[in-house]
Amino acid sequence: MHYHLKTLTHITTVVRTLTGPSTRTMSTGLMFQLKVNPVNGTSEWIVIEEEQVDDVSPKPLLATTSYLDMLNDAPRNRAYCLAIDKAVTKHSQVLDIGSGTGLLSMMAARAMDIDTTSSTSSLSSSKGTVTACESYLPMVKLMKKVLRANNMNHKIRVLNKRSDELEVGADIASRADVLVSEILDSELLGEGLIPTLQHAHDNLLVENYQTVPHKATTYGQLVESTYLWKLHDLYNNEANVADGIHLVPKGKEGILQVKPQQFAMHCDAFGEDIQLLSEPFQIFEFDFWKRPESHGETRVHIKPTRDGTVHAVISWWVLQLDKEGKIFYSTSPKWISSPSSHSGTKDWCDHWKQCVWFTKGKGLAVCKDESVYMDATHTDISISYKFNDHHWLTTQDSHITLSPERISIYGDKQWRHSMLKALNYALKGIESPLCVIADDSVFLSVAIACVSKTSHIISLFPGISDKGSQYLQAVADENGYSMDQVRVINTRKQQLTMNDTHQNKVDLLIAEPFYFGADGMLPWHGLQFWSKRTMLDSMLSDDVCIMPCKGILKACAMSLPDLWRSRHALGDIEGVNHTMVNDTLGACGPSSESPCFPFFIWQCGEMEKLSDTFTVMEFDFLKPLSSCHGKTKVEFTEAGVCHGFALWIDWVMDSTNDVVMSTGPDQRYWKQGVKLLAEPLNIVQPGICSTVIEAYFDASSGELSVKNR
Repeated sequence: MHYHLKTLTHITTVVRTLTGPSTRTMSTGLMFQLKVNPVNGTSEWIVIEEEQVDDVSPKPLLATTSYLDMLNDAPRNRAYCLAIDKAVTKHSQVLDIGSGTGLLSMMAARAMDIDTTSSTSSLSSSKGTVTACESYLPMVKLMKKVLRANNMNHKIRVLNKRSDELEVGADIASRADVLVSEILDSELLGEGLIPTLQHAHDNLLVENYQTVPHKATTYGQLVESTYLWKLHDLYNNEANVADGIHLVPKGKEGILQVKPQQFAMHCDAFGEDIQLLSEPFQIFEFDFWKRPESHGETRVHIKPTRDGTVHAVISWWVLQLDKEGKIFYSTSPKWISSPSSHSGTKDWCDHWKQCVWFTKGKGLAVCKDESVYMDATHTDISISYKFNDHHWLTTQDSHITLSPERISIYGDKQWRHSMLKALNYALKGIESPLCVIADDSVFLSVAIACVSKTSHIISLFPGISDKGSQYLQAVADENGYSMDQVRVINTRKQQLTMNDTHQNKVDLLIAEPFYFGADGMLPWHGLQFWSKRTMLDSMLSDDVCIMPCKGILKACAMSLPDLWRSRHALGDIEGVNHTMVNDTLGACGPSSESPCFPFFIWQCGEMEKLSDTFTVMEFDFLKPLSSCHGKTKVEFTEAGVCHGFALWIDWVMDSTNDVVMSTGPDQRYWKQGVKLLAEPLNIVQPGICSTVIEAYFDASSGELSVKNR
């Protein structure tokens, strides 16, 4: 599931990705910030006093969350504003759960001030109130700044608590009659919407309360897509490669797999890679104005519109924000023609995407007009599907769950061929080589055992550890190697020493590089390999082969208008000033540049390359880890508006530069780093216009900073 930091109503610990620090808010009021070094993998909690958040910019705490993209979603903001204006009167008792910057609370407070429809004689004379509930302390601090700047701090009571910690009579004077919230993820339920509403219904709201939004409906559509098929069916894709390596042998198809869940993706980017096999169909309807059930099931009968193979279900949701059914917001893909009453946006946004559910194996064959049925089930946090009693793959105890992109990489014929070519080059002519796999690559562990039957292999598996050992044991027979040949030593638990190698030095040190759990990180997270290589320096033989032997930080100037729109500096949002949050949220604007963010460039909406690919700097893995710097002049080759740069690393596997694994924007399996400019550059005369990009890698912190000069 994917929790936004914005609404941690049921989560006490916030653990951010390794692109930056995390925070843990304790009952004492202290904050603990988790600082992670992306190169050596070490982490530590450091104490931050509360006053530091006000005195020192908390930008590192919040800059990689989705707040900014959400606040830049004008149709969303407008829909909420209209619905709140209709629901709130000057006598309303309003509760805002997961308040974020307080935008919805301020809309509610303003609606009380401008309400002219209420009759004092027919209503209670009690004064309306707005209570904002937000559990994330750094966001509470930021919200209070926004309230003060908009002169609304005296109109809204802010509670730094989870909603399930609130008590009537202590935290709020009485039960609320209006609930406003935005605790929705791309799947709808993943942020804890149902348990939040259940608790609020039972403990915090009057009987006939109103909610904004009023209800949500989920929809789906059957699609055929070779691309989506390759993201989950490693067994059948591997069968087409025929290189003698069996990562998922017959009968063990689930030993490497993706989680049986919905995956948030920008489905408009698939373009011609998908064929629609049905009309859209309704799946679930969730009424927010009554107590929701934790479990629900429905059977959907679907009549395909053409012959084909169902590889996936693409789903989305539509919000009805008002009771009357006149204000809507939709997360549907662009090919869906929403009714005119659906005032939802078709603009690109990253905080809500469509979702993809993979069908089993090769997919489900369907014929036009011959109905199939789909059983849909929801829990309190997720939605799942199955077709015609086809269940998800059963799993073994030794199974490893990987991202869809990693599954697709392992089934890619060209990628596997390149890796095997590099291995054969490295192991040629070496008798009984000692090989150390420095990352979480099960492919390299199996491939080396297959390529060199006399090799001795040590797999460090820092992320998958014991599961990696169980996996190698499970597939040994099908790949023709003995576990006497392979050892797994988890270096997170102990340091590799000469005793582990029986006093033999390492002949081959290799990685893809791939580190489990780092799929959503910036490309240079793979520089962990450089740190591992450095720690093992004394154990390397004089003629050791190191793969990759170097990494090249590459970049390309890009026009990214949709991404820029979602992350540009905030100003007035429905009459509420938000300029004071820009630095904290990492907005790009005249006063500051944004940090680098990880994105699949090909899924970032409209895009265009404005320069050739250029090298920023190189990392020499033949030498120990060290800080380095790069600076280059960028010459534009196309006219257009440059919003920033895509950055990635090309991993050079061999000293002849014959095998290079690129993770650039032309490759769909890897995320790139995106550095947006403080202000876009208008390129009128390509070939004449230029700029300078500079990068610095700090070996001690593992941070890589990029600046445009």
